Amino acid sequence: MKPHYPILDGLRGTAAILVVVFHLFEAYFPVPANHPMHHGYLAVDFFYLLSGFVVGYAYDDRWGKMNVVDFFKIRLVRLHPLVILGVLVGAIAFYFDPYTNGMQHTSVVKLIGVTLLSFTLLPAPDVRGWNETHPLDGPCWSLLQEYIANIIYAVFARKMSKIVLWVIVIISAIALAWTAVWRGDVGTGWSFDTFWIAFVRMMFPFFAGLLLFRSAKLIHIPHAYIVCSVILIILFFMPTFKHNGIYEAACIIIAFPIVVAAGAGGQIAGRWAKLCKFSGEISYPIYIMHYPFIYIYTMWVATKKPTPQQIVPVACGMFIFFILLAYAALKLYDEPVRAWLKNRFLLKKQLIKE
Repeated sequence: MKPHYPILDGLRGTAAILVVVFHLFEAYFPVPANHPMHHGYLAVDFFYLLSGFVVGYAYDDRWGKMNVVDFFKIRLVRLHPLVILGVLVGAIAFYFDPYTNGMQHTSVVKLIGVTLLSFTLLPAPDVRGWNETHPLDGPCWSLLQEYIANIIYAVFARKMSKIVLWVIVIISAIALAWTAVWRGDVGTGWSFDTFWIAFVRMMFPFFAGLLLFRSAKLIHIPHAYIVCSVILIILFFMPTFKHNGIYEAACIIIAFPIVVAAGAGGQIAGRWAKLCKFSGEISYPIYIMHYPFIYIYTMWVATKKPTPQQIVPVACGMFIFFILLAYAALKLYDEPVRAWLKNRFLLKKQLIKE
């Protein structure tokens, strides 16, 4: 079995926790310019770059023993159980949300239909009024792009030479930079009117991560996990600039590949290794499970206008709750369900090595 890159696991956890903090702040600072973590949404672009690197590492040398359908099975087993749980929790939270009043405008039959459609990760009718493509569990918009990236990888990119991959990455970087400069940021892609930007945000980082793995250009620095985590925090908390789009494009195109290269090239042991393992394990569950509760929290802030003194203990309590929820979802649901699915669909062809 291949060894994992433990620091990359830890950095995925760092980024996921920063996403949670970003969303907790966002309820009180809905105007991006006022938000203390101005660039927190860039964690999604960092996730894509990590994913491209890890997918290449995990699967590039396995195509002689598996086909495209096998690959899709493996990825569905890895990712989709928590999609189902996140959407289901989102539907329940929407039904009982005391602030949105969404059920006054949505029938139970429509909510069931939207839930079933959301299980597939396809865009669903906007029952919330936020113009989201995935209104029951917002972060699912990025999972849809992850699936699209996996499809492109399995059908085309796994066979691409590095020269062709370089061409794809350069074109994608130009498209990303143009979009960032044109808009002034890349903080969108989850709404119906900016749905195309989600694809632009995915293309460069995912395939840049794949190219980074195939190029094997790693960076070796001491204390890589701490240094890279601090770099992410600084990048996300930097203020907005006059040329903000250039800054965000530079983060994705230049800074994030350096961070991943340093994370993959670093060494870790002891308590820090345990922290990386834990944060990596909860990174996906916390990302996909927290947002149904953010909807309620955000509408509580918007309707009740609590003071900062009232918000802080609630936000801190929710942060702790999200970590506990992620761990519970991992241990009580995700790992048992994936183990059953592996035994049922993957074990016969020995496809579960990662």
